[in-house]
Amino acid sequence: MFTVKKENLYDSAHEVLIIGLFDEPNIIKDALSSLDEKFEGQMNDFLKQGDISGKLKSVSKVHTFNKIGAKRLLFVGLGKKKTLQFNQLKEAIGLAFKEIQKSKLSEVAVFLDTFTVADQLDALDVGHAVSEAYTLATYRFEGYKQKSNEPEKTIDKITAYTTENREDVLSALTVGYAYGKGTNSARTLVNMPGNMLTATTMAEYAIELANKYDFEIEILDKKEMLELGMGALLAVNQGSTEPPKMIVLKYQGKDQWEDVISLVGKGITFDTGGYSIKPKTGIVGMKTDMGGAAAVLGAMEIIGELRPEQNVLAVIPSTDNMISGSAFKPDDVITSLSGKTIEILNTDAEGRLVLADAITYAKQHGANYLVDVATLTGGVIVALGEDTTGAITNHETFFEQVLEASFEAGEAMWRLPLFEKDKQRIRNSPVADLNNSPGREGHAIMAGGFIGEFAEDTPWVHLDIAGTSTTNKPYELGPAGATGVMTRTLALLVERFEVK
Repeated sequence: MFTVKKENLYDSAHEVLIIGLFDEPNIIKDALSSLDEKFEGQMNDFLKQGDISGKLKSVSKVHTFNKIGAKRLLFVGLGKKKTLQFNQLKEAIGLAFKEIQKSKLSEVAVFLDTFTVADQLDALDVGHAVSEAYTLATYRFEGYKQKSNEPEKTIDKITAYTTENREDVLSALTVGYAYGKGTNSARTLVNMPGNMLTATTMAEYAIELANKYDFEIEILDKKEMLELGMGALLAVNQGSTEPPKMIVLKYQGKDQWEDVISLVGKGITFDTGGYSIKPKTGIVGMKTDMGGAAAVLGAMEIIGELRPEQNVLAVIPSTDNMISGSAFKPDDVITSLSGKTIEILNTDAEGRLVLADAITYAKQHGANYLVDVATLTGGVIVALGEDTTGAITNHETFFEQVLEASFEAGEAMWRLPLFEKDKQRIRNSPVADLNNSPGREGHAIMAGGFIGEFAEDTPWVHLDIAGTSTTNKPYELGPAGATGVMTRTLALLVERFEVK
């Protein structure tokens, strides 16, 4: 897939050569003088006439007419050097790969050194950005339509040109590709319909990951959950004919099982809302209610590829939430794995119930740090829109590391408050320790705070991705549909984590 070269940049034959172009004076003379010579000084004319542009995220195509080995040049506008950020770089490169995909080209070269900024973005950063952007931007969900016999052309070869150390750059390309590929795996899981991705299917997928990357794995079935007392997860599953699964993956990157980071993902494969049923417009798309589980599985794929020196425990409670004569009901009281009792006021507040048992089970497996990820509430969309993930925490220092990982990944999050009065609302029940739905006011906070009751004193961050896990329109790094959000954030958290 990736090759790194230092020589013969303009002499080598390629279908297209991607070049970074900053919006700076004399940029042709300073950075592309050799190319300008090949074109007999025409590069500056192209720039003046607007045929190519350095404006951020502009993409301009120029045919070379055999002046160099590449048939086409694709200029990617990068804006001003002093303001270019890593994630803007990825998005700009992503647009270039979308253009190449549209042109049905299969082989690409990239002049990495034209994208670098001294003391800001080096060739390793650019290599990572190129491979991650390529992988994300060209993703397609195949779906289930009848296929044409004609094979579809895809980009299958990328040559990177740079003066930097070839092995280091190749390593950066490999890492970026791993991040993109793990995110795409999460996207595919979320895009799958609920009749094809059941709790059992998800468990089988986790087993494949475990076998590929030598993870320890445990899959609890309904009988084992009953024996352990996972009353919250089992209550949500009561109305279903599909058996539930508690999926546990363990990656040990240290000699001792200590400083364990647990990634907990909500795995509701379809959510009707139960007897608190969703409206006919709101129920469509509920196949995506396992976006948290997908993010955790995608992150575990990245972890399996890169083998960081950390201990990681993935826990995924999985079931669908259906309606039948045996389904749980409002006013029911259930007992969670922790022993805490819960009054059910809303059967559509099921995600926090399955996460309650998963959080407790993660702690029983030695989790020292907890991050739960879930498509949990419509309330977070009302509060933060569709581009920002909501976060809640009980531990400032740990949250800072999660926030830094999200910033590096380009996956925006914003912290929501959780005060003692909020906790009292969650604990306000005449018949149980907790209630699962204190009301619409501060809905996203109530949901996250409920999960926090089970995290207790263990450092914990809750991520509500209800607004960010899917998009209804294409964007720089992907198509409409599942985004795979938080996959890269979780993997970066693990990779960069420091005990503080």
